[in-house]
Amino acid sequence: MPEATIDHIDFDKLNAEAISQPVVQHIFTADPSAHVFNGRIYIYPSHDVENDIPFDDLGSHFAMEDYHVLSMDDPHGMATDHGVALHLKDVPWADKQLWAPDANEKDGVYYLFFPAKDKEGIFRIGVARSSAPEGPFVAEPMPIKGSYSIDPAVFIDDDGSAYMYFGGIWGGQLQRWQTGVFLHEQEGPLAYLPKDNEPALCAKIARLSDDLLSFAEQPKDVVILDENGKPLLAGDHERRFFEASWLHKYNGRYYFSYSTGDTHLLCYAIGDSPYGPFTYAGRILEPVVGWTSHHSIASFNNKWYLFYHDSSLSKGVTHLRCVKVAELHYDEHGFIKTLHPYPQS
Repeated sequence: MPEATIDHIDFDKLNAEAISQPVVQHIFTADPSAHVFNGRIYIYPSHDVENDIPFDDLGSHFAMEDYHVLSMDDPHGMATDHGVALHLKDVPWADKQLWAPDANEKDGVYYLFFPAKDKEGIFRIGVARSSAPEGPFVAEPMPIKGSYSIDPAVFIDDDGSAYMYFGGIWGGQLQRWQTGVFLHEQEGPLAYLPKDNEPALCAKIARLSDDLLSFAEQPKDVVILDENGKPLLAGDHERRFFEASWLHKYNGRYYFSYSTGDTHLLCYAIGDSPYGPFTYAGRILEPVVGWTSHHSIASFNNKWYLFYHDSSLSKGVTHLRCVKVAELHYDEHGFIKTLHPYPQS
């Protein structure tokens, strides 16, 4: 539901009839990465804050400064807020914009993966560690060497191999790395995007080192194919990747899901390897109130759940969002049944 339509929304009715309600209401939260640790659901969201920064295509008004960790006994109640888990001032290399994070666990250590702009205004990806899933987390002194762009998501496969998926176009700067060197904004904020008839920009994947603190290889493209086995084109705005990578495994196959950004959809593609290629398979979630759509998918007690956000709590303010959760269902062929966040007209 694009922002341009919010003046016509009856928010009381929409909130009453929505498929889910905010998991917390005392702060604004977004971009939820959900994991099950020790039999409990932990959600790692970004923490939206009120500000007077003008809206722009670079997302400058998303000026988040810290992370809170939320947890739930089950997906049907309210979440517990464990307070500040990491603050911008405690990240030596970062200057601003603690955007969408993720987390994971290995050998009893909990890792928080997060993007931030460095002192030169370039998004990098950092890591912080804790002995508890709720934190507090202590950041490494430098970002991951060779990292760039936004939206890290770390998937650990059955064999213990860990992979980071990342990237986002427009304000996420992915388009500025096509040559392998950061290209500055001399030609405008959306320069360097491919033409509509050219292959779409891809999310990136890199296998992580055993300690989850560095890349074990050069990042590679996460290629999404159409029904004819051809890479999606940049002009295919309702299917191509924009941001918000996530990977989960269902019945032995790999599901890569993502946001289409300016068309406000959550979509997914299926492959037989963590590297893909992935074949486009459909929509997970139709548009929500607010500009962005960002999510995660997790299994809990043999059911699957979509964690997502909208701007209903703030009555449509783009950068003040709220995390929600809804059950996901698959059909007999393994396709995800599309969710409609509000009553269908």
